[in-house]
Amino acid sequence: MDLGASGNDSVVTEFVLLGLSETPALQPILFTVFLLAYVATLGGNLSILAAILTEPKLHTPMYFFLGNLSLLDVGCISVTVPAMLRRFMSNNRSIPYGACFSQLFCFHLLAGADCFLLTVMAYDRYLAICQPLTYSTLMSWGIQQALVGMSWAFFFTNALTQTVALSTLDFCGPHVINHFYCDLPQLFQLSCSSTQLNELLLFVAAAFMGVAPLVLITVSYAHVAAAVLRIRSAEGRKKAFSTCGSHLTVVSVFYGTGVFSYMRLGSVEASDKDKGIGILNTVISPMLNPLIYSLRNPDVQGALQRVFTGRRPPE
Repeated sequence: MDLGASGNDSVVTEFVLLGLSETPALQPILFTVFLLAYVATLGGNLSILAAILTEPKLHTPMYFFLGNLSLLDVGCISVTVPAMLRRFMSNNRSIPYGACFSQLFCFHLLAGADCFLLTVMAYDRYLAICQPLTYSTLMSWGIQQALVGMSWAFFFTNALTQTVALSTLDFCGPHVINHFYCDLPQLFQLSCSSTQLNELLLFVAAAFMGVAPLVLITVSYAHVAAAVLRIRSAEGRKKAFSTCGSHLTVVSVFYGTGVFSYMRLGSVEASDKDKGIGILNTVISPMLNPLIYSLRNPDVQGALQRVFTGRRPPE
């Protein structure tokens, strides 16, 4: 490990990421699997984005937010997987101090904005189903832009706060991170100074930017469910629920893995399990989201077919 000096004034210049496996024979297999996952994620999310941009029928608030979600998913996987692929190829597991902190900042910015956007999408479904007469006013183009802008502003502030607070810690012991990317719980374990303030900041962020959005999503869908159950037509109920099912699936995966990732601070034994959770968060979820949103959505399926065949949308 390179250090700027020795003794108490030592300065860490890099960390070592153990990655998913230390077995050399597995490296080519893991490289192939994650390369395919990365290409599939890029292809799926960019296809969804292209469909939304080219299909007039999809120029609605719900699909505007879905397009932004696709961009965030591309960003989330691009923060972690390309660097991991480079390490598979070179067998060099070190990551510079600055690159580690930059990766952490970008991941928390994108994952946080993802969290806020999922909440906005739940609110959008609430307005569309429970307040249809005022929907176009309450979810105007200006409000859509403001909501997306707020998500970036809030979580830029949070990611910057977490990263700056982490940079004040001293790292003077082992600098080996038992993970495939840099994240707060693993770096807390390596610090030789108190992480009490950092853990408090993370707890506050989880409460205001994790728990609060989850409560809002739950309340929104409770109102949606009550409104849908009042619909007399079975076909109408099915159609209303189908527009929400995909979003609820994505929310369940996102929050389920997030809770396990950040509610077990200080648990050294959890590191290997955290790798699996990290794969769900950064690889599986972004890869599956396009499938989840398009699988039972004929509008998206039709738009995707026109994107791939080059046909123009109907007038």
